[in-house]
Amino acid sequence: MSRLELRNLNKTFTPKVIPVKDISLSVEDGDVLSLLGPSGCGKSTILRMIAGLEQPTRGQVLIGDRDVTNERPGDRNIAMVFQSYALYPHLNVRENLRAGLKLKKVPTDEIEKRIAEVSEILGLDDLMHRKPGQLSGGQRQRVAVGRALVRRSDVFLLDEPLSNLDALLREHVRADLKQIFSVQKAPVVYVTHDQTEAMTLSTRVAVLNNGYLQQLDAPEQIYNHPANQFVAGFVGSPQMNLFTLACEGNYALLGDFKTPLPDLPTMPPQIVLGIRPEHVYLTKADMTATLKGKVFLVENLGMHNLVSVKVPNAKGDPIVLRLLLPPELWANRELSLTLVPEELHWFDVESGDSLVRQ
Repeated sequence: MSRLELRNLNKTFTPKVIPVKDISLSVEDGDVLSLLGPSGCGKSTILRMIAGLEQPTRGQVLIGDRDVTNERPGDRNIAMVFQSYALYPHLNVRENLRAGLKLKKVPTDEIEKRIAEVSEILGLDDLMHRKPGQLSGGQRQRVAVGRALVRRSDVFLLDEPLSNLDALLREHVRADLKQIFSVQKAPVVYVTHDQTEAMTLSTRVAVLNNGYLQQLDAPEQIYNHPANQFVAGFVGSPQMNLFTLACEGNYALLGDFKTPLPDLPTMPPQIVLGIRPEHVYLTKADMTATLKGKVFLVENLGMHNLVSVKVPNAKGDPIVLRLLLPPELWANRELSLTLVPEELHWFDVESGDSLVRQ
């Protein structure tokens, strides 16, 4: 088994175009690492440098004990699954699975053994004689994954493999991939801009923005303890509420209410408060109201309504707060709301970094 390591990886196209800036991370055996971020953040460029399709400007790529930075893609023993499937249209499923192994001159009996194993894992037995044009999108994606698995590579790379699928099929194939990853033990690097894929498939998530690594952690840590304001706003659906608030003594001024600040070395004049919609509660008899506001927008999400509330603010325009509530008639209602201090996130106004270390 292998270990993938990136050391101070940098890619510079021009002085103003630097998609990857000194990225260092490692992916262990059995580890599924998702590179998550918006378009242009550098995640696909990192994947291409691991694969050998792009040459780093600086830094190293190591697989096991080998420095493969300057090796050709074919010499790295990696397998890659592309967004476009990249199947041979004139070959059937069995021939597509066999093609890469024949080029490597793997013995015929070994080829058939590997194909049988992968076919059982992916449920391809009934599709072996079909060509890609006779397959659905999800079936083609499973064949593309199977072609990577039969190679028994040191590292598996997947570049947004589900982005061409419709929402329902994407959910089904995502569940298939999670089971596949749990069976094979080689390091997996999975590129996606879809946070649901990253959170459900990964053992760890690397959040990227503008070429920099923002946070590398387990999915639950990324969600519950974001390292900075960018991670807090990017991960989570519906998006976290983020407000820049004035501070007065040991309190932040939220609308006409005061919210206690965490223990900080020095109290800043302003602070950024983050609250996830599911952590805003209707005030009950045993709770103390934190703020009050009027509903002005209700969005039906099925199991929940995403309710937008305008909170009066004596110092300017109303603050708009979004929260999740059970399906009811909420329009134009006045709500009394409660925030729990342990579920609030606090960020520095200048740097965006979290002010509460976990």
